[in-house]
Amino acid sequence: QVQLVESGGGLVPPGGSLRLSCTSSGATLEVYAIGWFRQAPGRGREGVSCIARVGDGTIYYENSVKGRFTVSRDNAKNTVYLQMNSLKPEDPAVYYCAADGEPIPKCTTVAEVFASWGQGTQVTVSS
Repeated sequence: QVQLVESGGGLVPPGGSLRLSCTSSGATLEVYAIGWFRQAPGRGREGVSCIARVGDGTIYYENSVKGRFTVSRDNAKNTVYLQMNSLKPEDPAVYYCAADGEPIPKCTTVAEVFASWGQGTQVTVSS
């Protein structure tokens, strides 16, 4: 199990931006594919994005966020970011990052391949 901590959530108006961070104090995130997921009240968990482990440049976005969200790594800081721009009223949720268990051959937002999850950070979009 990898201990993951998300941060960076908050309240922004529609059209605003936030940058979420996912870090670990006990594991090197370079060797993991990292997925971002979200869950809004009354809704199931939804995949958002995935960035493959270092050495495999695969990045994946769900259609709902493509062109607005960007996932990236800062290996020196052992952190994965989710830059969220042009936030919409349908984006509010608790956002989670997750690390894969067994190495996955292709980046995906299928939740079952991710073994370790953070506690989540709340994103609210409201004027």
